[in-house]
Formats: sequence, structure tokens, C-alpha cells
Amino acid sequence: MLWLWNPLPSSLETYPDETREFRECSEFRKIMQSLTLTLYPTSVSPPSLDLYPLRQTVPSVLFPPTAGYNRRGMASRSHGNSANFKSLAARQTSIGGGGDDDDGYCTLIDFAGNGGGGGREGTNVGDDLVVLLYHLQHACKRIASLVASPFNSSLGKLSLNSSTGSDRDAPKPLDIVSNDIILSSLRNSGKVAVMASEEDDTPTWIKDDGPYVVVVDPLDGSRNIDASIPTGTIFGIYNRLVELDHLPVEEKAELNSLQRGNRLVASGYVLYSSATILCVTLGSGTHAFTLDHSTGEFVLTHQNIKIPTRGQIYSVNDARYFDWPEGLRKYIDTVRQGKGQNPKKYSARYICSLVADLHRTLLYGGVAMNPRDHLRLVYEGNPLAFLVEQAGGKASDGKREILSIQPVKLHQRLPLFLGSVEDVTELEGYGDVQQTVNPGYEV
Repeated sequence: MLWLWNPLPSSLETYPDETREFRECSEFRKIMQSLTLTLYPTSVSPPSLDLYPLRQTVPSVLFPPTAGYNRRGMASRSHGNSANFKSLAARQTSIGGGGDDDDGYCTLIDFAGNGGGGGREGTNVGDDLVVLLYHLQHACKRIASLVASPFNSSLGKLSLNSSTGSDRDAPKPLDIVSNDIILSSLRNSGKVAVMASEEDDTPTWIKDDGPYVVVVDPLDGSRNIDASIPTGTIFGIYNRLVELDHLPVEEKAELNSLQRGNRLVASGYVLYSSATILCVTLGSGTHAFTLDHSTGEFVLTHQNIKIPTRGQIYSVNDARYFDWPEGLRKYIDTVRQGKGQNPKKYSARYICSLVADLHRTLLYGGVAMNPRDHLRLVYEGNPLAFLVEQAGGKASDGKREILSIQPVKLHQRLPLFLGSVEDVTELEGYGDVQQTVNPGYEV
């Protein structure tokens, strides 16, 4: 039997119930049974599976140190007599100073518990959303461990037989396992009514009184996993539309998932690369947290990210140059010769991993784009557009603002241009930038 582990100190506490769910995942079991392993004798025992408890630096009203503590205990306490995350955050602030703990840094849960806006007035992050974020970040830590496992290098090459239509990519085993991990965590949170996933044909109804709707691309870029190219998870969080509660489950699940992007409460991505970085907006700025493997915490490393108003990098698949419309070709020719509004010559940087290309663009400026109808409005376009706009950038399909578009189906595709305000505006000025020739080529 193959066991996955996370390379963290063995002293960290495990979660027996969650671990058992992971082991019993049907897709995971099928994948693991298909692998052939060679065992080599060694005097060093492998580390045990560690699933990141919430680090406590003061006695907590949330998690008293009792025997047999596990994450399921948190889920049960999140109903009825819910935990007050803001009280904990306030106590940590009074001890550590400035919202940081006594180690001098601020975790994702500390940050969200203090309002999620860097102390800005008017920011209101309720306890329910903080509980949801806790479970969501927990799922992403498990996916990070799965992606980094040496036993999964061959999984990215495999495809599952799929009867889905052209609106879906053929799923791969890592996609399915990641999807199941996220679904399990959202169920345990008790805060989610419905989850819509890029891996599923229809949304999954979870809980009638769950206050939130989650849309997610569980593992973007998984086709390149065998080459160790960065991958990512993309998510968006909406309020449940209570006015739809009287409708049949299938109908209200779909309509809740088809909300405009300008109704998002929070969104973000997790980049699985040389570091694991969770970038999120709670409606008041964009902030990035880096996973500290010594503690299992996402630590605030980039507060209030502001994308430069203009960059010097464009990110697109240049191999499709001759399929592009005249406007897009003219824009690219102009900026890389330094003849655009910016007199500097632009450079091309293209990873072919949406999360990775966007993360670089957020930090350095420029524009990341896919000019053909390929990226999904619900699972990728809206969450990333909200994140970019909260960082002071711009998101467009070449003609319209992404967040203003009303989705009409779950797997609706569109062109996507994300980046610096001046760069995206200049690109739109060329008019014809959406690729319509050969839009469905295999990647």
C-alpha cells in the first residue's frame, strides 16, 4: 500500500478522520493500485502524514488542547455555537502586536480574523467566511503535498475516459483527486451550499443553509505535471442567493453558480511551484501568503499587492501568431519593438500555466493573455479578474470587462486578458484582438 506524506516535522499533529477520507477516496485508490513501486532498504523511516493544524500561540477559545483533537472537531464546533475567530485574532494582536503573533508574522487565519484588509476601516469578514477559508487552505495544503509527491510523476500523463462534451477538457487522475479533496473540505466546513467545479458537469449541492457558493478549478495546468511545471488551484466565493431557496435543487445549484463576477465575496489562487503561495482578495486589496513548511502555516508575505500601471512583459503563446487577428498581431509587433505607448521594448514570458503566468504579471506588470475562447468564465475568468482588479489591474475579454459578463452556462469559455491597466487598455485599443481562427486546437 502506498502512502503519501508531507515533508514536515513529525511532531506536527495529524488529523485521523481526514486522513482516512483521503485514503478511502475511490479515484485515489484506483490510481495508487495502478502504480508499481520498488522498495529499497533504508535505515531512515519515512515521515508520517502531517496535515497542518492551526498553530496556536495563545490559549485558544477555539481549540482547547484535548486528547484526540482533529480537524473534524472544528467542523462540529462551526455549527450553532460557532467559534469566534475575530476574538482569537484580537487576542493574538494584543500579545504579538500589529496583528502578528509572537513569532513576528501573520498567518492567513490571523489576517482574515482581523478583517482581511490590512486593518482598513469598512472591511467586514464574517466568522463564516474565516471558517470556510480555513478549510479551503487546508485542502490546498493537501493538494500541494500530492503534487510534490515523487510517486505521482506519472499521473499527469494519464487521462481518464470521459464522455463529456467539447466544453470540458479530458480529466486526469490528479484533477479528480484534487477535486475530491476540495469537496471533502468544503463539506466539513459546514459553510458551503453548493460547489461548482471545472471537473464536474453539474454543481454539487452540499448544504441547504450553507451561506456560500464556491466555484473552483481544482488543479489548473495538470497536463504539465510530469514536467514539474507550476500548477495551481483557482477559487471564487459568492453569497448563496436565498431568493432561490424555493427552487428544485438542480436549478438553484446552477443559478447560484452562474452569478456575475462583480458579486464575488472573495477569490484567489494557490500556486504550487518552488514555493506554495496562496493569493487572495476578500474584497479589500490583494494579498499573498507563502506556505511555511516548518509550521504548516500560510504566512503573509505580500500585503496589498499593487500591479504596476504598466509593465514590460507580455505572456501569450506566440506559436499561434498566424492564427491571431490583425489587431492582436499589430499590438504584439508594436510593443516588442518599443513603438507602443511605452517606449521600452517588451519581453515575452510564457509558462503555459495560467496561475504562474498571472502571478508573475501581478508582481511585475504587463499583460497575460489567451486570445481564443478557451478559459472558463465561471472557474477562471471571474475569480482571477476580481483578484486583478483588487490589485489595481484590469481584466477584459478584449471588448468587455470580465466581471460585467453574465455567465449563461457553467463551462462557458472566453478570451482573457489580465494585467496592468495601461497595457490592457492599450491592447483593447487595437480593436480586433480576439482569436476566432482555429480556436479549438489541442494543447
